[in-house]
Amino acid sequence: MAFALHILAVGRARAGPERALFEAYAKRLRWPLRLQEVEVRPARPPARQKQEETAKLLSLVPEGAGVVALDQGGKMLASETFAETLRRFREGGGPLCFLIGGAEGLGEKALGRADSVLSLGSATWPHLLVRGLLIEQLYRAQQILNGHPYHRGGR
Repeated sequence: MAFALHILAVGRARAGPERALFEAYAKRLRWPLRLQEVEVRPARPPARQKQEETAKLLSLVPEGAGVVALDQGGKMLASETFAETLRRFREGGGPLCFLIGGAEGLGEKALGRADSVLSLGSATWPHLLVRGLLIEQLYRAQQILNGHPYHRGGR
């Protein structure tokens, strides 16, 4: 399998600034990218909601894919370190999936399946905004790996 990025996310992004932000950076990305969204009807107990969303996300992970779970308890990486991590996954040649949970977060099965658990900071972000933050960091990593001055690191 060739390297490709998959963003597997809970919730559907409707027209609006969050979707526009995601699309603006997705157009700049040179790596193949696929966004898949899942929805689970709300109004269940939160633990069950999280479990069902996690199961749906994991069902979309291609066989042999690397998995990065986005979770507030994950590791925070500098952009350069994130780029290096992507480089290593890319050299592995298979797809790389990023899992974005819903309002309740990701279940233990997703965190256990993940090759890496990544945090975008200690603040709580709306899951639709996390897509924009992630895609910008993917674009930034691409630019860092290409030696492009977009990043302006070390200032």
